[in-house]
Amino acid sequence: MNPESKQALIDYLITMADDELILGHRNSEWCGHAPILEEDIAFANIALDEIGHAIVWYELAADLQGEEREAYANHMVYFRDVRDYRNTQLVELPKGDWAFTMLRQYLFDQFEMMRLEKLAQSSYAPFAEAATKIRTEEIYHLRHTQAWARRLGLGTEESHRRMQAALNDLWPYALALCEPSNRAELLTQGGYIPDSRALKTAWLEQVTAYLGEVGLAIPTDSSNLPLSRTHHTEHLGQLLSDLQQVARLDPMAKW
Repeated sequence: MNPESKQALIDYLITMADDELILGHRNSEWCGHAPILEEDIAFANIALDEIGHAIVWYELAADLQGEEREAYANHMVYFRDVRDYRNTQLVELPKGDWAFTMLRQYLFDQFEMMRLEKLAQSSYAPFAEAATKIRTEEIYHLRHTQAWARRLGLGTEESHRRMQAALNDLWPYALALCEPSNRAELLTQGGYIPDSRALKTAWLEQVTAYLGEVGLAIPTDSSNLPLSRTHHTEHLGQLLSDLQQVARLDPMAKW
């Protein structure tokens, strides 16, 4: 792997990790507040899974840079500022109501499942191995959120209204999941990652079909797309303040 490809792959891993970390933190905010007890437990576990997946991607980035895994992951999580994060705006938005959270999770899970299927064939063996392992957990995540999308979309008039409102709000942000990463073409040519255009086409077909099955209409106006991964809403700063405050009290502490 040449130096340019290596740096591009590091950047790609960090964007994946940042998405998982921030979404996992958002999901953790439902702990103790989910609509039913069983879901409180189930969704807390999903939040932990997402954060665990973030650590896997940070550690692979550490390996490529010759850094010690734990120290690198801790730095990436606790000691970067907002401007250094590369997550999509989709995952940093406040948790909203249960319909908003479930629909966001479905859109993310469907994209991630399709991406992991391709990454399991990556020419970079550690990437392929990690993607294969993580995919086994994401199968459960996707089934879980599909079930909730169906339950709410085809439930009461109120639950359907909330789901459609959530989709209208989330759709432009969700489309940003499919935007090509930095030097994506280089990574695609090397067989490291899937082609982003083909992935977007497949994802759009899948989510459009499924959401139609549960009575939801895809918004036709997607003109106000979010900015790139280098731009964030004010919500990320608030989230990081909560996430990082204890670690920053004593940066030299061992956890």
